[in-house]
Amino acid sequence: MSEWKEVTLGFVLQDNGYIRGPFGSTLKRGEMRESGIPVYEQKNAIYNTREFRFFIDETKFKELSRFQVRTNDLIISCSGTVGKISIIKESDPKGIISQALLILRPDILKIDPKYLFYFLSSKQGFELITQSSHGLVQVNIAEKKIVQKIPIPLPPLPEQKAIAEVLSSIDDKIELLHRQNKTLEEMAMTLFRQWFIEPTKDGLPDGWEEGKLGDILSIIESGSRPKGGIDPNLKDGIPSIGAENINGLGNYDYSKTKYISKEFYNSMKRGRIQDYDVLIYKVGAYIGKKAMFGKGYPFEKATINEHVFILRGNNKVNQFFLYFLLNQQDLEQLNSNSVQPGLTQEAMKSFEIIIPSFALISRFGELTKPLVDKIFSNAKQIRTLEKLRDTILPKLMNGEVRVKV
Repeated sequence: MSEWKEVTLGFVLQDNGYIRGPFGSTLKRGEMRESGIPVYEQKNAIYNTREFRFFIDETKFKELSRFQVRTNDLIISCSGTVGKISIIKESDPKGIISQALLILRPDILKIDPKYLFYFLSSKQGFELITQSSHGLVQVNIAEKKIVQKIPIPLPPLPEQKAIAEVLSSIDDKIELLHRQNKTLEEMAMTLFRQWFIEPTKDGLPDGWEEGKLGDILSIIESGSRPKGGIDPNLKDGIPSIGAENINGLGNYDYSKTKYISKEFYNSMKRGRIQDYDVLIYKVGAYIGKKAMFGKGYPFEKATINEHVFILRGNNKVNQFFLYFLLNQQDLEQLNSNSVQPGLTQEAMKSFEIIIPSFALISRFGELTKPLVDKIFSNAKQIRTLEKLRDTILPKLMNGEVRVKV
């Protein structure tokens, strides 16, 4: 490793390569448009998405052109959820960053942008970014002069590219599996709409009836937590699923897992998750968020906390129909408390629905179960690949594992 050296982050950035987003007074909400040139927000860095809520016109874009993203820029969340990174690709739309983002613009003659991305995404890099944070109420990335002093291990450029290639090949497989899962879920949703929504536009087909959600449920229950709360240091117990884990099909965030003791789990009389249970977040800012777990995904055993409902259908339906039915509904309208938003069992059970014929529901379950099982299988493979990447990443970054150039 004699050819490796340690440099500072500032050394590998272009001149003026540290760019904080514009102040709120510079980019006001009233200047936003429903279409036009996108504004990159925190979620674009946190979730690596390219879906946008806000846009500006060409005049405003020219005024704020110094905040424009360019290919190979790293955009970093710098308020609230700090240190999450996404890299701007050539195919990404032109746009500007919001005040909650930071651009790091690498000098490609000194450092491979993907190598820098992976270093700052590693545990070591993330800790350096967050250790450089300040603020008592809300954490923020520190000032420029501190961040630019973060030490970066720097192998020769060809080895940087080789390291990045190994890691990006894993991420490419992960991204492909995510895309497959999205396609599979869209197929099931399309089938649901074609079979159960479009036929009702001209009245109820024969054998269908109006009813309430309670008519098709055998169980709706919430979980509990130990007296004194969950021990944040407990890592060898039973996962307790809360609001932060309710993210649809095959989108579990393992980093947010909390655990209860096996003894408490064994004492629980309700709230244990079974295969294909439908989960609903019932209290707080994101009421109505939904998920389904099954086939050992994300865990062989798990339970829910008091902020989540488990829903199981009765003999009139199956879990696949139940999930996609609820996925079509805006359950937030059932909010029973204007001070602390929340759903109650009574409100859920009274929710008015259309109940199709049992034969059609059964056929839907037969067709969608393989799709859902494939989503769970892909999600498990994603988890395996993520663990592989996270294991070899620090070893590549400290030279313990070398890549042939």
